[in-house]
Amino acid sequence: MKTPTLRKKKSRFQATKINPKRFHPSQVRYLLFLIPLSLFMLLPLVYILNHAFKPLDELFYYPPRFFVTNPTLDNFRRLFELTGASGIPMSRYLFNSVVVTVLVLFFSVLISTMAGFALSKLHFRSKKIINEINTIALMFVGVAVSIPRYLVVEKLGLIDNFFVHVLPYLALPVGLFLVKQFIDQIPNELLDASRVDGANEWQIYTKIILPLIKPAVATIIILSFQAVWNSADTSQTYINDDTMKTFAFYMGTLTNNTNGVAGQGMGAAASLIMFVPNLVIFILMQSNVMDTMAHSGIK
Repeated sequence: MKTPTLRKKKSRFQATKINPKRFHPSQVRYLLFLIPLSLFMLLPLVYILNHAFKPLDELFYYPPRFFVTNPTLDNFRRLFELTGASGIPMSRYLFNSVVVTVLVLFFSVLISTMAGFALSKLHFRSKKIINEINTIALMFVGVAVSIPRYLVVEKLGLIDNFFVHVLPYLALPVGLFLVKQFIDQIPNELLDASRVDGANEWQIYTKIILPLIKPAVATIIILSFQAVWNSADTSQTYINDDTMKTFAFYMGTLTNNTNGVAGQGMGAAASLIMFVPNLVIFILMQSNVMDTMAHSGIK
């Protein structure tokens, strides 16, 4: 029979070996694998950053060079000179993208969390059918529903309407699925105790559910941001008025309408400009995203 002292020493040894609070030699084997893997995953980011600052001659080197030798800001200068010469200022497209992104983030989070709460913890008819429909919707990519989406937008009279940028992105099946699975882990006893204390469903949603699903909300924000910020399809398909088009469409059109040589440099600069907000939003939200992958509901 093991004594308490021996049991305590064994437990302390296992804790040190498996999850040490400070550096331990047992971590070396993991670091030897994880550090090269991390550096490899950083290569696309490093390439985008270097590519944007390459002069034209380095852009056409063969074989291509990964790192820039003589960094320059000429690509950005040409890009902003061309944008300044256009009839509609770049600030207008940027303003459209910011407004659309903010609206999509707010309403997609609101709809996904409220629907996830209802489908997880409330009881009503057709609940199972709605869950199955959302699960089936996960199977379809955007291209597969482009024609039905266009027909719906046309029937709603949203062609050349600013809100057509927002409406197609409010339905986020993966966000609803993620939130529902997260809320499923919250004990019903916790909600029942709140109801006994006099809390209504709205108070339960705002005071209990939302604070407990912050990691899932952060993941929805990242997914929605990437979808709407990088998309030029809506401007190409539904909008004819240039003053209502987005920054992503403008950047794509700007580089495509220039000659092949100069357009390569401006295209590299535009790609970096479009990529930076995605990087920033991920850095701000990444800790919560890791919690989403590691935990569910409450501990």
